[in-house]
Amino acid sequence: MEQPADPMSTRPTGVGATNEGYVSMETDVKEIRAAVDKLERNQTELMVQLAKKRGLSIAFKGGDENAERGNWTGKLDFFLSCLGCAVGLGNVWRFPYLCYKNGGGAFLIPFLAFLVFSGTPIFMMELSLGQFTSCGPLRCWEFAPGLRGMGVSMVLVSALVAIYYNVLMAWSIWYLFASFTSVLPWSYCGSWSSQVCSSRLSTVNSSCNHLPDVYIDNQTGINGTCWLEKNGTRSLFGIYDVELANSVNYTARSESIEFLNYVSLQDKLGSISNLGPLRWDMSLCLALAWIVVCLSLIKGIKSSGKVVYFTALFPYVVMFILLVRGLTLPGASEGVWFLLRPQMHKLREATVWKDAAVQIFYSLSTGGGGLITLASYNRFRTDVVRDTMAVVVSDFFTSILSGVVVFSFLGFLANETGIDLDKVVDSGVSLAFIVYPQVVTKLPVSPLWAILFFLMLVTLGLDSQFTMVETLITAVQDQWPQARKYKALLIISASTVMFLIGLSMCTPGGPELLTIFDDYSGSWNVMALSVLECLAVAWIYGARRFANDIGVMTGPLVCGCVPWRLTKWWWILCWGLISPAFLAVIMVYSWVDFAPSQYAGRELPAWSQAVGWLMTSSVLIIGAIVSARVVWRLRRTPRLLLRPTAFWGPALPQFRQAVAAEGYAKDFCVDPPTTIDKAATNASIDKSSAAGTVRPAIVPQLYETMVYPL
Repeated sequence: MEQPADPMSTRPTGVGATNEGYVSMETDVKEIRAAVDKLERNQTELMVQLAKKRGLSIAFKGGDENAERGNWTGKLDFFLSCLGCAVGLGNVWRFPYLCYKNGGGAFLIPFLAFLVFSGTPIFMMELSLGQFTSCGPLRCWEFAPGLRGMGVSMVLVSALVAIYYNVLMAWSIWYLFASFTSVLPWSYCGSWSSQVCSSRLSTVNSSCNHLPDVYIDNQTGINGTCWLEKNGTRSLFGIYDVELANSVNYTARSESIEFLNYVSLQDKLGSISNLGPLRWDMSLCLALAWIVVCLSLIKGIKSSGKVVYFTALFPYVVMFILLVRGLTLPGASEGVWFLLRPQMHKLREATVWKDAAVQIFYSLSTGGGGLITLASYNRFRTDVVRDTMAVVVSDFFTSILSGVVVFSFLGFLANETGIDLDKVVDSGVSLAFIVYPQVVTKLPVSPLWAILFFLMLVTLGLDSQFTMVETLITAVQDQWPQARKYKALLIISASTVMFLIGLSMCTPGGPELLTIFDDYSGSWNVMALSVLECLAVAWIYGARRFANDIGVMTGPLVCGCVPWRLTKWWWILCWGLISPAFLAVIMVYSWVDFAPSQYAGRELPAWSQAVGWLMTSSVLIIGAIVSARVVWRLRRTPRLLLRPTAFWGPALPQFRQAVAAEGYAKDFCVDPPTTIDKAATNASIDKSSAAGTVRPAIVPQLYETMVYPL
């Protein structure tokens, strides 16, 4: 049989080679390239068809680097999502109070210390973990299969917090709707108020102003009060001695407190032991909050990445408007100085340092899996160090900005009412729904300022809510990839379940139930997860190897001009020693200094505290059970529990090859198996001639844990 001529034999190689030879070689190269391009197109089409057969949704369009999971449309989408996750309600209604309570400007010293040594390193570690693996918190633990239970615990924390967090959004939405009126309903004591509502009481002296039918009540023990009696009806007329009246719980309450107690939350009409009837108005507000979440996430990060352009940036617009208005009010300068006045002696108190650590921890939203989820949709070459520093610095200055805004208005309130500033300062729900509503009633065009404030609260909270729900959805999709084509149904189903649970907090006793959720669902258990996360990455996987992984993603320079090979040692030190030590000390201190949950100054029942402890401990217990199941599956090969599996590493082949090319990970698998071959128990080494790499042997039990980790 005649053999085909070898094209290479016809090419001229000597000194007298002609141009025809070069043209022939050029033509051969073009033909080879065309054949390779055709082969790649055929392979792509084959992958798409195979993915469809397996129930996966895969599309090579839209510029996504990872076609199966998708990527952020742009770098700003990711930055704003992280910023929205970090900047939340705690920046507005918790940081200003803690700053005032713990020494003003002096509080910034421990705050910055924990930000630098604890918050920032853990923040970056979680972003790097998600970006390197392109997986959410449930599937990013392939470097140590025995720790997969930690991912389950993180997802459970996000789900529990999302349940009550949207109830807070419902409260803000309710107040937002109530603000659309010419006269704010909490600016006066209506028929809904009690007899101790401030504007119902008259100014009296110890003789009750010598008015007819008005007398001092010394018979029933309600001293310090004057009472009016007409036609057999007895009512409180005024309080002339506040201390005596306070001793018997007769205290004048502001209109905003009364409105909160009897109209908006109705918490005086129920308790955690007797929740009372479901409120239709608050239930509709909760439904609206969940509808907004569903619509924003229905298309995944492609839709939520666009929504955050409004929800992350609008609060800053409102803050600057309120800042300008607040600083022009009488008494504003006294309020701001009251906030930032340094009291250095406070630094000797251990509580100050604990409050700083806890605030940093909750402000940056570490330990709940949300940051891992957001970063898992990043492109592999994203500069994670730059993004970390940008978000952390923005979060810090947002806290300072919100503190100045809040205290400028509180200074104005103290100036208007003549009350000492330290008596109008409060945090949390009280600041958002009592103090600030009372402030805006003193301003011209008060409904406008109320609308802006509550709209800011809604947008601040929605960003964090998006992240928590996306964490849950991403975890399910990573575990069961076929669920990606039913993402809309998955989001609607999860939101419906959490909405139904949240309805229990849309009752008069709901605020007390929400307090239990707030105090226990994501408290010390999240700190414990963060400590374990640091130890796992730094001491089990290896901090140096993890730093090298980051170097593959970022390249030799980070933040544009900083050499990574020099700065990585700082991060290694923090991950391996400083950050977990700081968190462990604070966690232990929080146990020693533990105080039962309270609502409105009243300790909640012991049985509710027990439910809270069950909630916070069950998160860790369920995670431990999942890890125990993995341990049982790998009982014959225990050394694999804390070693990277073949599936550890970047999701895409080209980046896996980049990791292998660096040479620091000798056991790294460039081409992990995509199907289970339990019969191949004796396969040890599979040399790949195309890539020139070695695939390590995979134990059958490991296959089972990869596919059925739960």
